[in-house]
Amino acid sequence: MSSVSVPFYQKHHKHYDRDYRSSQLHSTMQDYRLQEKRNITTHSHGSEHVSGFTHTKDEKRKHSEGYIGAESHFVQKNTTEEHNVERIASHSSRKVAIRESAERISLNKKIHETHEFHKRLKEDSMLRLPEFIIKPRSHTVWEKQNVKLHCTVSGWPEPRVTWYKNNVPINIYTDPGKYIIESKYGLHSLEINNCNFDDTAQYRASAMNVKGELSAFASIVVKRFKAELDDFSFHLGRFALPSYDFFPGDSHVKFDVHIVEKFSVSFGKEGETMSLGCTVIVHPNLKRFQPEIQWWRDGVQLHPSKWAQMHFSGECATLTLTHLNKEDEGLYTMRVLTKSGYELHSAYVFVRDSEAEVAGAPTAPLDVFCLDANKDYVIVSWKQPAVDGGSPILGYFVDRCEVGTSHWVQCNDTPVKFARLPVTGLVEGRSYIFRVRAVNNVGISRPSRVSDPVAALDPSDRDRLKGVPLAPWTGQIIVTEEEPAEGIVPGQPTELTVTEATKNYVVLSWKPPGQRGHEGIMYYVEKCVAGTEDWQRVNPEIPVKSPRFALFDLAEGKSYRFRVRSTNSAGIGEPSEATEFTEVTDKLDVPKAPGHVVPSRNTDTSMVVSWEESKDTKELVGYYIEGSISGSGKWDPCNNKPVKGKRFICQGLPTGESYKFRVRAVNAAGLSAFSQESEALEVMAALAAPTPPCSITVLESVHDSMVLGWKQPRFHGGSDITGYFVDYREIINNKPGKWNEAHIKAISERAYRINDLKENMIYQFQVRAANMAGVGLPSSPSDKFKCEEWTIAVPGPPHDLMHTEVRKNSVVLTWKAPVYTGRNEVTGYYADIRETDANEEQWSSINEKATSKRFIKVQGLKEGVSYVFRVRAVNMAGVGKPSDLTEPITAETSPGTKEMVVDVDDDGVISLIFECTDMAGGSKFIWSKNYEELIDSSRVTVETKGGKTRLIFNDPGKDDLGVYSCAVTDTDGVSSSYAIDEAELLRLLELSHEHKFPVVPLKSELAVELLDKGQVRFWLEAEHLSPNAQCKFVFNDKEIKNDDKYKIKVDHKTGLVEMIMEKLEDIDEGTFTVQLQDGKASNQSTLVLIGDVFKNLQKEAEFQRGEWLRKQGPHFVEYLEWEVTSECNVLLKCKVANIKKETSIIWYKDDREIMFDEKHDFKDGVCTLLVQQFSKKDAGVYEIVLKDDRGRDSSVLRLLEKAFSDLITEVCRMAALTATEVKVQSTEHGIRLYSFVSYYLEDLKIIWHHNDTKLASTDRVKSGVTGEQIWLQINEPTQKDQGKYTLELFDGKEGHKKSVELSGTVFDEAFAEFQRLKQAAIAEKNRARVTGGLPDVVTIQERKSLNLTCNVWGDPVPAVSWLKNEKELIGDDHLILKFESGKFASFTVTDVRTTDSGKYSILVKNKYGTETGDFTVSVFLPEEEEQVEKEKATKKK
Repeated sequence: MSSVSVPFYQKHHKHYDRDYRSSQLHSTMQDYRLQEKRNITTHSHGSEHVSGFTHTKDEKRKHSEGYIGAESHFVQKNTTEEHNVERIASHSSRKVAIRESAERISLNKKIHETHEFHKRLKEDSMLRLPEFIIKPRSHTVWEKQNVKLHCTVSGWPEPRVTWYKNNVPINIYTDPGKYIIESKYGLHSLEINNCNFDDTAQYRASAMNVKGELSAFASIVVKRFKAELDDFSFHLGRFALPSYDFFPGDSHVKFDVHIVEKFSVSFGKEGETMSLGCTVIVHPNLKRFQPEIQWWRDGVQLHPSKWAQMHFSGECATLTLTHLNKEDEGLYTMRVLTKSGYELHSAYVFVRDSEAEVAGAPTAPLDVFCLDANKDYVIVSWKQPAVDGGSPILGYFVDRCEVGTSHWVQCNDTPVKFARLPVTGLVEGRSYIFRVRAVNNVGISRPSRVSDPVAALDPSDRDRLKGVPLAPWTGQIIVTEEEPAEGIVPGQPTELTVTEATKNYVVLSWKPPGQRGHEGIMYYVEKCVAGTEDWQRVNPEIPVKSPRFALFDLAEGKSYRFRVRSTNSAGIGEPSEATEFTEVTDKLDVPKAPGHVVPSRNTDTSMVVSWEESKDTKELVGYYIEGSISGSGKWDPCNNKPVKGKRFICQGLPTGESYKFRVRAVNAAGLSAFSQESEALEVMAALAAPTPPCSITVLESVHDSMVLGWKQPRFHGGSDITGYFVDYREIINNKPGKWNEAHIKAISERAYRINDLKENMIYQFQVRAANMAGVGLPSSPSDKFKCEEWTIAVPGPPHDLMHTEVRKNSVVLTWKAPVYTGRNEVTGYYADIRETDANEEQWSSINEKATSKRFIKVQGLKEGVSYVFRVRAVNMAGVGKPSDLTEPITAETSPGTKEMVVDVDDDGVISLIFECTDMAGGSKFIWSKNYEELIDSSRVTVETKGGKTRLIFNDPGKDDLGVYSCAVTDTDGVSSSYAIDEAELLRLLELSHEHKFPVVPLKSELAVELLDKGQVRFWLEAEHLSPNAQCKFVFNDKEIKNDDKYKIKVDHKTGLVEMIMEKLEDIDEGTFTVQLQDGKASNQSTLVLIGDVFKNLQKEAEFQRGEWLRKQGPHFVEYLEWEVTSECNVLLKCKVANIKKETSIIWYKDDREIMFDEKHDFKDGVCTLLVQQFSKKDAGVYEIVLKDDRGRDSSVLRLLEKAFSDLITEVCRMAALTATEVKVQSTEHGIRLYSFVSYYLEDLKIIWHHNDTKLASTDRVKSGVTGEQIWLQINEPTQKDQGKYTLELFDGKEGHKKSVELSGTVFDEAFAEFQRLKQAAIAEKNRARVTGGLPDVVTIQERKSLNLTCNVWGDPVPAVSWLKNEKELIGDDHLILKFESGKFASFTVTDVRTTDSGKYSILVKNKYGTETGDFTVSVFLPEEEEQVEKEKATKKK
């Protein structure tokens, strides 16, 4: 093999040359030869052990083992014999030669078979486990480079090598070109191309043959490129060019990582979802150099799973915990990796227990995992919960579930207290998950989070698997083992030990025997009770396959010895050495209680708890910490996951509360007793040194000294600033010198004069602040200032310019007076404003006139706009230099900002209240008046508790007028103020007086009213009354008690106070008073009942009492009254109540009963009496009487005089309202105007008007009433009668008019009709007519004479003719017809015959008309008449 074929870094290793390999092989062969000699010796002295085994493959193999060492001797001897036979055959006969040749062939065949058998036997005896001659070496490479791992493996048969990455087999087909695997001549290699961060892992080479498996490990670390790459890198015999992502221009790029919007300490609850996130800003932002985000919990890196999801959008990195469990509690760290290094941020996540399904049950265990897994059992371990539900935990139940199913099986029937349990009864090759539940006297907890899946396999079996998962969803694995070879009885197992012993089980482990043949072996476990030699087999039926075994059902407290036997198909071997006596009890003791718990302050919501660790504790899992508010007696867990170490930060504590803590340890045996309680300590931030001051400026300068001013630190460190230290240094030729201390003792003011300076020398200054925690860092060096005399006349700059109370449209500025005042005293100040981005020319003054105050409230700011401010002092010489600018201030109101409020309590105490919810650990409330320190503290008292402070005015007065402000230190400018002027002070004093001397507010004063029974009710109503309020009624200075006469009632809920008197008597005249007392508040109300007021009330009470008595029987709700209906009838009605079936009703008029045919129906409780066509005769006194066995009531209605007149007037009015419109009618005499009314009575006055002129009655024009018709008759009308006619109906009070227009067409048509009717009347009057005298039927006997005469009228005299059966008759002797005097017409028939029967008519006629008169003549014979009479008589009979 040439030297180029091995890696370049291995060429320098001597043991990799050819000579070494040959010598190594030579040494191995020597070992084989020595083993062969031992086998020959063994065969010569022990052949009797195999002599009985013939005719089988095994006996052939065992029989031939004795000849292994003489294999070459047999071969040489057989070869010599063959040559001798050939030589002898040349001298023999042909027949003999043929026979001998056949024998020789048979012998050669036999020899060949024997040689092949011994060759195979030699191969079997040479079988060896794989061995790594050269193991793979770990590498560290740059990103984008290639790397190659090498190893050399020996063994027989030649081992098969498999490469793994993080215990996962490498598949070259999943990522073609990424991996190259080669195996040649025992040299195996794995090449990884184009490495990246994902290739950083542990790699394993696994060599396997029929004898077993061996692994070798190597690690590869891939780093980002940081230095110049070599132009060429020789690797694996080839050249690798530098990656295209790295070039010389990138080598100097440095990435700045900023983590903003960081996640903070978080609190969750089991079952909830929680997201942790940060905003990651990387500069410069290069697409090909994106940062890697890693998440860690308690130092262990997290990877995406169903419990944790990670996302990075290029700016926002989030970790989502999809279903919180107590296992998720811990310290979370986000690490941002770049080429330049990494940045990280950490915060703790606490997970609270979910509510137990049964109140009082313990919480769920946690951290369930499998300690040991093999074919026969799995040891499940867990951690005990922190909360037992108030009752000690009795033990735990372990459940298992086969992967791919949802069926959970409880593994133990009785709870186990030890936090480990071997679970048996598993199916080999299948995967399981486990969970644990805790149980106490109350109930069972919720189950824990399930464990990771584990397969019921031995570790060696997992590495020797040749199958693949048959059904991934079930976790079942098919295991294929090597075909067992012929074996021998196995030897003794070794190193048998008791690895774990509890009162519930004992776990044994041992090593397989050295002599075990070529097939798999199993084991029998035996036990022996102390004091006996009786060994009992624990598993007589099924031997175990694993070299570990768990024994159950041992007698607690007894001692046992154990031993193990190996077995295979050849038999059962000798037992191992027995163990020492092991007592069945819990060897692991519950840990002792920790000691000396000491809390210390951390932040305003957290405390650091430290303790002394438990002594002599084995297998410590961790500690649980509990906290309790001092005096509450309630303990709450501070962590739900055991923590190791002796220190823990308890988070989420309320600021200002005093807390005590206690700790207990936990291991698998259980939880220790609690430690002693710590001392109580108030939750508040720990002290820290303050941050540096800022804005150093010169306030005054003379030839040898300068006055400096500066602003206080933003963060005070949780303690008041105790002083400042000033340093200075000289600047010579722009080179700063050494810092010098300006003073030794701290100064309390933020202005200081530095003396002994050099005139015209340039100086720089720095300031440090100090508090109780120490001296903070110095400020940045100030600007350079020259020490020279100031001679200007105007003032110097004001200093210590600060802002407070920033709102969306306002801000308050405060400052201090300038140290250098100029030639005159300062008379005022100007404040200037401009937007931050504006030019210097855009400064504008806030106040037009100088203010003498050293504060100003700036109004009218624009929300969201940034401003800067400055202040200038003014004296008589002018306006001085401006102060330093403020930092940019954005006009906006911070979320959650609260304003100061004024309060007046129940005692009348006036106070100002301010709250802050954003206080830091060392924040304090600072009160000031007019933005200066409160000097006269005797006038106010300040009380502060937690985030709330109160300033109480001790004796409010004019001296307290001003602006009161409160600022909170160590916050982002939290502050507020309240102005009290004279008007506000007066209002507060009045309110204070009301609260100090309160009155019970009344909704209504004391009043009196009458009830239905004539009772008298006195009452008043207060706005509110407490349950303890008291009430008194006083009459004429004497308290009234609750008795039969006075019924007093107080309703505290509604504030109603009342007193009821059954009867108001003469002695009750006087003054009534109600007195109320409700705590401090009181009030009273008085009512005076004397004189007429009392008498009227008493009279009304008596009336109400009578009314109540009346209403106990049938009574009138509404008394008798009248009503005129639309038909102009009068209806007398009343409304009654309390009527029953037996109640009778009687009507009277003028004391005479009015009789009715029907009984009255009390429908709707109304009684009525209808009087139709009411007139004067109906005047009188009407009465209705109700009565039954309960009583009597009556109602009287007097319809006389005025009452009657009013009723008549109403009837007339209703009649007038029923009048129809006036209509026009023509008659033969003229024109008639008329209207109809429903009812007419004489009291209804009728007046006719013609063109608004009242018409008088004449012969030609007449008016009248006919029935319900009201008319006006105009006889022989003329044209003068045209016009408007009005009918006025006067009811006694008012007139009701109806009009008609009689003119034009209306008049013409009416007049024409009149003419027609007039002529028709004349014609009707003079026309011919038969006026009477003729009968309708004439019956006459034959032979008699008939004489009929009738009257006839007509002008002129009509002509008369007679007709029979419509034929005209002519007179003769038989029929004589006469017409005399023009009036009388006669009809005579002499000697009547039957032929004279018929219908006869008389016809009269003149020029005006014709008329006929008809009659019938019936002639009968005498005998016919008799016959007719007889027939009638017969019918009657």
